[in-house]
Amino acid sequence: MEGVTIGRAGILFLGLLSIGSSSCRPAVGRNDEVETIRATERARLKALVEADLPRARELHADDFQLVTPGGQTYSKEQYLGDIQSGAVDYLVWEPDSAIQVRALRDAAVIRYRSRLEIVVGGEKIPLQKYWHTDSYEKLNGRWQVVWSQATRISE
Repeated sequence: MEGVTIGRAGILFLGLLSIGSSSCRPAVGRNDEVETIRATERARLKALVEADLPRARELHADDFQLVTPGGQTYSKEQYLGDIQSGAVDYLVWEPDSAIQVRALRDAAVIRYRSRLEIVVGGEKIPLQKYWHTDSYEKLNGRWQVVWSQATRISE
């Protein structure tokens, strides 16, 4: 595929997919790490709902990228800048399923369902359910989200 570049997060994601589900299950001693990843995601959601930008910056990698349910992409600075300005205002964002984690050394992929209510550009999007898939990397000794994608659940 000419002109296609895969960054470190893409290589990480493809590597996790190729390993297979049994190899990605937490090994003995990894349960604490899996719980840390879950707690990090919960802290990230709390920071975004509360517009706690210093905390949110710590939890998002510098090369973070979000793909919204509408297909738009945001860099870390665009995303957190919109939250800071109020262009994006999370009213509710909470998991309504277990946060599933596939972890391997310094990389992890998580998946969960959520209830989310948000204001975007002054338009209130009512409480709806979404699937979230996020990739995390352990960078400089701490877990940070690198990629995030949400899909609205049609009911």
